[in-house]
Amino acid sequence: MSEAQNRPWRGILVATALPLRDDLSVDYDRYAEHCSWLVANGCDGVVPNGSLGEYQVLTPEERARVVETAVAAVGGRRVMPGVAAYGSAEARRWAEQAGAAGCASVMLLPPNAYRADERSVLAHYAEVAKAGLPVVAYNNPVDTKVDLVPELLARLHGEGLVHAVKEFSGDVRRAYRVAELAPELDLLIGADDVLLELAVAGAKGWVAGYPNALPRASAQLYRAAVAGDLTTALPLYRQLHPLLRWDSKVEFVQAIKASMDIVGRYGGPVRPPRVPLTPEQGAAVRAATEKAVAQGLG
Repeated sequence: MSEAQNRPWRGILVATALPLRDDLSVDYDRYAEHCSWLVANGCDGVVPNGSLGEYQVLTPEERARVVETAVAAVGGRRVMPGVAAYGSAEARRWAEQAGAAGCASVMLLPPNAYRADERSVLAHYAEVAKAGLPVVAYNNPVDTKVDLVPELLARLHGEGLVHAVKEFSGDVRRAYRVAELAPELDLLIGADDVLLELAVAGAKGWVAGYPNALPRASAQLYRAAVAGDLTTALPLYRQLHPLLRWDSKVEFVQAIKASMDIVGRYGGPVRPPRVPLTPEQGAAVRAATEKAVAQGLG
């Protein structure tokens, strides 16, 4: 079995934006085309039903169909759905649904309906692991208020509950601590605006946002960065960083969808309670996107 098959979360997995029509219904045909387009343009797979995919405001029927649509478009080994839910039983059911759809792994936030303690986090991941698919942890302490610190990640990995972590804390120092405590735990870049720093620190993959709009330039940046080719990576990173930093802002979904619209893809609207960008935010996203396109990064 190849490395990509054995660890399907490695490489560039795009946390896909979900195309909504003007009436806010899901456009599944457009979503299937988007998944195929990303893979055709240098990305390794997709992550449906992540935060960027607005999973929190989907019905159960929509959420299941999004996963099935992605699998039909690019194949199950390229699809790692987010299975976050308030309850562990519900998250396990979403992991089972992913397995039934043909997916090879899932991504799971810790409990986030409240500030969970370590015992609750361990129990949560243990329950979802019973679904039988490899679990990639998602550490986003800014939004969830639960921090999967390196020591806790090492325990989760040591007990066989997680195989990798999407690291979104922004603290690059953690990469080295995780590598010391759990050298077999794959660190995945979780925030676009620390891509270069985490790639240099040994990241094995990138759960990415901005490739939704600029996949070829993003793939070139990632592959140069993980190869240690800073001559190529650093200028690209500087050019793209005004956009990449939007991935860590509250309005990341709206910004990435706006950039998709600007480059000629389809981003479309967002569902409430999200609201459109302000005129000032929209102008900033447009200026940064158009500059990137003018530099040949579209």
